[in-house]
Amino acid sequence: MYRAKVNVTLKKSVFDPQGKTVLDALHSLGFKEAERLRVGKFFDLNLKAKTKKEAELKVKAMCDKLLINPVIEEYAYELEEVR
Repeated sequence: MYRAKVNVTLKKSVFDPQGKTVLDALHSLGFKEAERLRVGKFFDLNLKAKTKKEAELKVKAMCDKLLINPVIEEYAYELEEVR
């Protein structure tokens, strides 16, 4: 059994209106030191796999087929064995 932690973010070239709105809200609350903010998604997933390589292939396939929009998003993941 493996645990995958997947972070999904918009590509740097894609404007993030939600991030801009949150940043503006922080400024209006007095947090003027906040300079840049991007909003993303986080997935915490347990999956069955016999090897780490098999788990990696499954996580990549899940991301590419469903969890992300490859046109505007990119992802990074961490994988750890769960006993």
